[in-house]
Amino acid sequence: MRKIFSILITTKNRLGDLKTTLNHLSALLQDSRVEFLVYDDASTDGTFDYVKENYPFIQLFRNNQSKGYIHNRNVLLNQCTGDYAISLDDDAHFLSEAVLDTIALYFENHLHCAVIACRIFWGLEPPISRATNEPSMRVKGFVGCGHVWRMDAWRAIPNYPAWFIFYGEEAFAGYHLFKKGWEVHYVPQLLVHHRVAVKSRKNAPDYSTRTRRALRSAWYMYFMFYPISQIPRKIGYSIYAQIKLKTIKGDYLATLGLVRAMVDVLVNCPKIYKNSKRFSKQEMNNYQKLPETKIYWKPD
Repeated sequence: MRKIFSILITTKNRLGDLKTTLNHLSALLQDSRVEFLVYDDASTDGTFDYVKENYPFIQLFRNNQSKGYIHNRNVLLNQCTGDYAISLDDDAHFLSEAVLDTIALYFENHLHCAVIACRIFWGLEPPISRATNEPSMRVKGFVGCGHVWRMDAWRAIPNYPAWFIFYGEEAFAGYHLFKKGWEVHYVPQLLVHHRVAVKSRKNAPDYSTRTRRALRSAWYMYFMFYPISQIPRKIGYSIYAQIKLKTIKGDYLATLGLVRAMVDVLVNCPKIYKNSKRFSKQEMNNYQKLPETKIYWKPD
C-alpha cells in the first residue's frame, strides 16, 4: 500500500525519551497509511539496537560519527515517500486525536500551504487543558519539534543548510517558501507535547552553545535574505540587546556564545554568500506583515 504519511524522528543518546515517544505514537505506528523513519546520530546508549529489535518495521538510519541534526533531517526528508512528512523531536508526541485525517484535510483545503506548524506545549507534564479558541492562520515560520511538510513544497526549495548544525533551518526554509509563493500555516487543532523544562535550559551544560547557535543562525538569515541597507541595524540591535540583557548582568556564558557567534559568521562568509537569496525591500515588508511564528502555547 502506498504511504500517504511519513513520520520522521532524528535522535542522539536519548533512548529514554525516544521510548516514551514511540509508545505515545503506537496508534500511528500501526496505521497502514504511515511509514516511520528514525535517524540515530551515532548514539552510544543502545538506541539503534533497541529500535531495530523492537520496531523492525521502522526504517532505521545511523551515523557512525555524528553529522548533526540538520544533516539527518535532510536525509529523512529526501528518503521518505509519503505525500506529507510529520517531523517530531524524539521528546515530542501528539496529544490530538485524528491527527492524520486533520493533516490530510487541511492540506487538501489549503493548496498553497507548504508546512503546517503545530500548536506546541512545552513542559515535562502535559497541559491541564488542551482546549483553545485559536484559529488557524498563515504565519512566518514553524518550529522543528512539531510540524508537517507537504512534500511537493519541500522539493521546490533547497535542502536545509547542514552547516548551521542546529537552529535556524526552519527560518531558512520559511524565507525560501515565501520567495516561491508557498505559505506556512499555524494549525492549533494539532497539539504537540514537547517534553522539556524550558526554564532549566539556562543551567544546562550546553547553554553557551545554544546561545551561540541561536545568534549566529539569526545573523546568517540577515546576511542571506535581508536587503543590505537593513542588515547593520538588525545586527547592531541584536548585539546591543545581548550585552544589555546578559553581559552587563554577568551572564558570561551567554557572552561567550555571543563572541563565538561573531567568529562563526566571519568563518562562514563564503557559505553565506553562496546561499544568499536576498529579498527586495517590498518583499521583506510583505513578509514582515505576517504574524510571528507560534512557538510556545499556554492554556488559558
